[in-house]
Amino acid sequence: MNTLPHNHANAPPGKRKEIYKYEAPWTVYSMNWSVRPDKRFRLALGSFVEEYNNKVQIVALDEDTSEFMAKSTFDHPYPTTKLMWIPDSKGVFPDLLATSGDYLRVWRVGDTDTRLECLLNNNKNSDFCAPLTSFDWNEVDPNLLGTSSIDTTCTIWGLETGQVLGRVNMVSGHVKTQLIAHDKEVYDIAFSRAGGGRDMFASVGADGSVRMFDLRHLEHSTIIYEDPQHNPLLRLAWNKQDPNYLCTMAMEAQECIILDVRVPCTPVARLNNHRACINAITWAPHSSCHICTAADDHQALIWDIQQMPRAIEDPILAYTAAGEINQIQWSSTQPDWISICYNNNMEILRV
Repeated sequence: MNTLPHNHANAPPGKRKEIYKYEAPWTVYSMNWSVRPDKRFRLALGSFVEEYNNKVQIVALDEDTSEFMAKSTFDHPYPTTKLMWIPDSKGVFPDLLATSGDYLRVWRVGDTDTRLECLLNNNKNSDFCAPLTSFDWNEVDPNLLGTSSIDTTCTIWGLETGQVLGRVNMVSGHVKTQLIAHDKEVYDIAFSRAGGGRDMFASVGADGSVRMFDLRHLEHSTIIYEDPQHNPLLRLAWNKQDPNYLCTMAMEAQECIILDVRVPCTPVARLNNHRACINAITWAPHSSCHICTAADDHQALIWDIQQMPRAIEDPILAYTAAGEINQIQWSSTQPDWISICYNNNMEILRV
């Protein structure tokens, strides 16, 4: 198995480095790559500070100096459970960033500052708000976002980002639909590229099930998988190239499970080389058979799942970080770069 990459700090001039590192002023928890074509090495980072006042920082790699620079930092109530740039690879929408925490917030990013465009709250008649555990932004229709909450529901939001001549129109949002998705807390939600990529999504939660929904037929859902021990499922991720496959992992688990929606309830593969609990999973944006997992054992592992349903014994690449990796993201616009977070560091690795 290859270990990768090495930092060629004293590589000859003109040779690109394999690793770039950014040190944040706080523990980094959430992280996401920008997809705009003109912002190649730009990421957003969210702090994890166990108090109300938290931060979001936008950083970009200066390709001349090979250093990451903080472009803007703004306050955020509570740590962001997730943050995500608008999936706008053509750069036609406003430059937006969404964050989840107590509510879903959409921010407009400028060159030097970031301002709140809208706060989406579907509990208008109550002082109580059920924290959002995660959300996903629909790639086919960037006017759709879905949130998952500890109150057992998922909410699908419609965004309006219309441009008005003479001034920039405010972004606003409304609830398209809210549904009780699980019997207990919902921990993650993700849209599928199946069937046109707009209407299908799945969720996982504390009841240990993966459920699939279709916005056109919300009266019923499909249970794709249930954890045999009913352990809570924390994350799910769809294969970016083949919507038949998705990956999930249970709380405190050292393996992640790949499911085929055509063969529900039976995992088609198990990836289990980690020596501590897995925290994050990300599929390759450009290949249907590569996935990366990251864990408390300091390791990021890339797997080739081509031989499914034969057992997948070993990853094809391994990277060892200097701490427990709590987040990993594969850049959709630059598929040879993966980013990881551990402690107060973010690194991007060339793979």
